[in-house]
Amino acid sequence: MLKFFIKYIYTLSRMFWLWVNPLSVGVRILLIRDRQILLVNHVYNDLWYLPGGLLERRETFEDAARREALEEVGAQVKDLALFGVYTYHEKNNYDHVVAFISHDFDVSGDTDEEIERWGFFELDDLPDKISPGTRNRIQDYIDNETKRIGDW
Repeated sequence: MLKFFIKYIYTLSRMFWLWVNPLSVGVRILLIRDRQILLVNHVYNDLWYLPGGLLERRETFEDAARREALEEVGAQVKDLALFGVYTYHEKNNYDHVVAFISHDFDVSGDTDEEIERWGFFELDDLPDKISPGTRNRIQDYIDNETKRIGDW
């Protein structure tokens, strides 16, 4: 019942957000170690995603990536590099996503109320229910894609 309520509140808040602010700027982070990537599953969605979220007021992209990694999975990110800049548009909404990558981090597993579960997955054995943007960024990494700009 709690999961249904959280999904309902998330849907309503997302609709309100799109109405008052059709442009958003956020971050995602690829946390990769030993050919495994860390993914999160939110309580309000059945898909797996890269950790990340929206920028807060007066926050840099780098600070946002570090904060989101810490909040969502308790990850202390040591090295952080820019991976790419992308745009996702859906109906009247435009999201701009700055993606980062880290190979050096520690994970405590402490999550916030937004994360239902998290886990490491082999790069060649990803879960079936993964967001398209997440799958695309992982494929860019596997293919060593150098043009990391465009559609999410």
